Amino acid sequence: MSDSLALLEVSSLARGVVAADAVVKRAAVELLECGPVSPGKYLVLFAGGVAEVEEAAASGAQAAGDSLLDRLVLAQPHPQLLPALRAGARGSVHGAASDAAGMLELLSVAAALRAADAACKAAEVRLQLLHLARGIGGKAWFVLRGDLHSVEAAVLAATQSAGEGLLAGAEIVARPHPDLHGRVL
Repeated sequence: MSDSLALLEVSSLARGVVAADAVVKRAAVELLECGPVSPGKYLVLFAGGVAEVEEAAASGAQAAGDSLLDRLVLAQPHPQLLPALRAGARGSVHGAASDAAGMLELLSVAAALRAADAACKAAEVRLQLLHLARGIGGKAWFVLRGDLHSVEAAVLAATQSAGEGLLAGAEIVARPHPDLHGRVL
């Protein structure tokens, strides 16, 4: 279990590789995501112990220099974040098709990670999907499932923690149609 999660968003692909190299050379961290995303940005996402992640993030940010667009360090991320990140864009199958669904779309990956963490900590929901920037214009989105009141509380917490001007949309479907199960939800 990782105690901390960090993200660097870099505007230059080449400088992104340099930043990723600095991250893994600085401390023993696990690279979760490392590569180009839309629209021409480079993501470096990693996890590990708090001190290691903070050191690696500082080193990567310094290496990125003026190309650093955004930086996020989450100490004690909710335990659902890492499995959702590892599952990628395909997400995980949600057993209860009748559970409410909350969908949040954010303009940056850092905002999505921060919002998903807040949502999962605010209410008993399941993080079904966490999609980061690939093929969606640099945006990120995630899907939460659970009983309606929990999903409403989680969506509220996520919207409040997203950051000014970074929330592209938030929707709740109280009882999704069965045809959506396994396709969208």
